[in-house]
Amino acid sequence: MNKTEAPAPAAKPRFYGYTIVAVITWIMIVAQGVFMSFGVFFTPIMLDTGWQRAALSGPYSVGFITLGVMGIVMGRLGDTLGPRKVVTAGIVLFGAGHLLMSQIHSIWQMYLVYPIIGTGMSTTDVVLLSTLARWFKRRRGIMSGIAKVGTGLGMLIMPVAITWINVRYGWRATYIAMGTLVLLATIPACQFLRRDPVDMKQFPDGDKTAVEGAVSFDNSGLTVREALSSRHLWAISGAWATGLFCIQSIIVHITPHAIDSGIPAVRAASVIATLGAVSILGRLVIGYIGDRISNVRGLAVCFILYATALIWLQFAHELWALYPFAAVWGFAQGGMITSLSPAVAELFGTRTHGTLLGIVFMAGTVGGSIGPLLAGFIFDATGSYSLDFIIMLVLSLIGLMLTFTLRPVAGRNAIK
Repeated sequence: MNKTEAPAPAAKPRFYGYTIVAVITWIMIVAQGVFMSFGVFFTPIMLDTGWQRAALSGPYSVGFITLGVMGIVMGRLGDTLGPRKVVTAGIVLFGAGHLLMSQIHSIWQMYLVYPIIGTGMSTTDVVLLSTLARWFKRRRGIMSGIAKVGTGLGMLIMPVAITWINVRYGWRATYIAMGTLVLLATIPACQFLRRDPVDMKQFPDGDKTAVEGAVSFDNSGLTVREALSSRHLWAISGAWATGLFCIQSIIVHITPHAIDSGIPAVRAASVIATLGAVSILGRLVIGYIGDRISNVRGLAVCFILYATALIWLQFAHELWALYPFAAVWGFAQGGMITSLSPAVAELFGTRTHGTLLGIVFMAGTVGGSIGPLLAGFIFDATGSYSLDFIIMLVLSLIGLMLTFTLRPVAGRNAIK
């Protein structure tokens, strides 16, 4: 008697969220690695053109402000149109801006180009991290950390590569190489982005498969109007402004500071590379901690490490002393950047996450644009970065106090 074999169970669809993480990581390696390497271009452009540090810092600061303003717009577009179209358009602008930089001959031209770069860059954090926050809930922190490892890898690889090309072919050829790399390497990857699990008939974290016609999985949370009336939005925005003031000041000026201390350019670039490498560990560790105790507390830990590193930096003028600074700073920077998007989701939900994250990023870019510019003015006036390092120390303590006022909440209308 023949036995009828039972049909094999249907294979469980692979969770597409892991593809989202891989795509975001790759885009951040390339695009953010290039953007975060502006400090490596700083000295070659200054020597070639004779522009002073404050003047050269200005266009980058304007571009950074543009990044913040457009982050709100792009976050809103990401909420409505989805990430694929928005990020693709941003990458085109970002790459084109770097190609245009190779053709500038006056400082005013740089003021026109860096807003283009900033507009393109505004899609690579706000839209991508908001997308990730919708694909994961229980593992939002660690997955954000894994994705932001891309920025750390970019900061590890790009400064050294850019310095190598600069030394051999000049900064103009390097901008052409970076713009071409961005366009060719990341536009194809953008086509795999999807707004949330519903697009693939799945639920966050890969827990189960949604049914046909399922609605958005997690549209709970505050509206923009409700969040704007909450003190928590302003507190986290203020904290992020102080954090970005410090982050961007270090990214732009730590390499010139090392060169001024008598360290050769290639070795000076290794300080940024070290910072980027250690930031990878910070992204993973703080992301893991955030899933278990709160991403808001993760932000507080990072501010404590910032203050510690800045105290050390007051006395770090040799290469060996800059490496411990880069290690502590990089760990904290990686953790802080990883914690922000999940912290916004903790506080306000995901209903308008992209728009709210854009608002917080806007506040951050105000601080991040002022930081490098002020550092340039201080150096031009005093011949030293010492006063700027003290200002950053004070601001990191203010940021720490602001994080103490935040309390993670759950549910719509929970924050008052």
